[in-house]
Amino acid sequence: MTRVDRRTVIVTTRDGVSTIEINDPPANTYSYEMMRELDEAVLTARMDPGVHVVVIRGAGEKFFCAGADIAALSTADPDFKYYFCLHANETLLRLEQTPKLVIAALNGHTVGGGLELALAADLRFAKKDAGKIGLPEVALGVLPGTGGTQRLTRLVGKARAIELMATGRLMSMDEAKAAGLVNEVWEGSGSFADAVQEYARQFTPPNKASRAVGRMKRAVQAGAEAGLLEGLAIERELQQLLFQSDDAKEGLAASMEKRTPQFRGR
Repeated sequence: MTRVDRRTVIVTTRDGVSTIEINDPPANTYSYEMMRELDEAVLTARMDPGVHVVVIRGAGEKFFCAGADIAALSTADPDFKYYFCLHANETLLRLEQTPKLVIAALNGHTVGGGLELALAADLRFAKKDAGKIGLPEVALGVLPGTGGTQRLTRLVGKARAIELMATGRLMSMDEAKAAGLVNEVWEGSGSFADAVQEYARQFTPPNKASRAVGRMKRAVQAGAEAGLLEGLAIERELQQLLFQSDDAKEGLAASMEKRTPQFRGR
């Protein structure tokens, strides 16, 4: 296991899973400096052949992330605010387009930019009664500016997205699951972090062909923004790359030999 501590982002890599922890108590709000650290952590995980799944969580038990540091932004000039949002957009796009499964572990309140960060993940799992979730930016006289207007709409549809943003309503994690924001809400006496780690490990070798999982993600993320013909072309190209992989050869051989495949992530 390797662990890298930064000022506001802590990265731990174990068993093929890279956990990126947002660490700025008490509410894990993010600054430009934190977003740069998150950007670096995403790129490091992307380039590391030993990382097959990325998990993002908040430090502590009360907050996943409460979004941007409002106090700092309130004194910044308009140019800084614009470039702050631009860089945040670029960072979350890198997270979204990295061909490795990304899981957001919502261990506490997930509001504003915190939810926007979670929306850039592929899967979202929440701890039972962990806190509230929503986009309350309307109360500040602004809109969700880190991809919220776009990703929420693609996830729940135009009418529901406008309703949730215009009211700024905060929901429980169970309500968020019913609305389609969260995949599952987990409860139990055990550690939520351990449960997420165990879930993530199923997508690492030798259990799964992690390259196939990553390319499925890329096909969905890129294809969803293209027309059907373009999406099919993306799918074919990614499939061709997988056909050339060692894991595809192993999977086909194991099927013919009626045995459990042993994938290596190559």
